[in-house]
Parts: sequence; C-alpha cells; structure tokens
Amino acid sequence: MLSWLDEAGGIMAAEEVCSRNIVTLKMNQVLFKKPVKVNDHIRIYGQVVNIGKSSISLFLEARRFDFDQHNEIAVCSTQMTYVKIDNTGKPDQINQPIKEKFKNSNIIKHI
Repeated sequence: MLSWLDEAGGIMAAEEVCSRNIVTLKMNQVLFKKPVKVNDHIRIYGQVVNIGKSSISLFLEARRFDFDQHNEIAVCSTQMTYVKIDNTGKPDQINQPIKEKFKNSNIIKHI
C-alpha cells in the first residue's frame, strides 16, 4: 500500500509541476483505517496541500471500491512531499504560474 501511495503521489506531483524529475522527500504518518485484502479494488485520490520553492505536498487517500454497493471506503491516508529536481539531482524551482494555479484550489483528483 505504501509503494502504491508513493507511486501515485509521484505521478500526480510530476503532472502538477510539469516535470518528470520528481523525487520523494518524505511521507508523514500513515493512518490505516480499514484492512485491505487481496483482490480489493483500490482507488487513490490526491489533493495539493502546499507548493513551495521546489517542493509540492499532497494529501493522499486510498479507498476500497465496493462493486456490489458501488461505493468507496477510505482505507488509509497520508501527506507526502515531493521535490522537483534538475538533471544533476539538485532542487529546481517550480514555475510561478504553477504555484498561482493552486493558491485557492481544493481540487481532489483520482490518480
């Protein structure tokens, strides 16, 4: 589950800052709310929490989809921070227009 969250968050972070060069900086406390079993259908959602000079923080939530009831139940959540890097591996600034886009945004995305 942790690797799924990291991978989905990395994909979202890369899309939001318009760069393929993203690395994970940290994962905050992970709250496991419900068990996940083999063959459960998991959907991961993300929301931009903050954008810094070269970093982006996301709230991530994994939800189990119940095909019979056609609903979702949150199974775990965390906040993760990713850093945009240049080709040498050093932090790279996120463009100002991208930062402005998320100033007052509460958009939750299915990843």
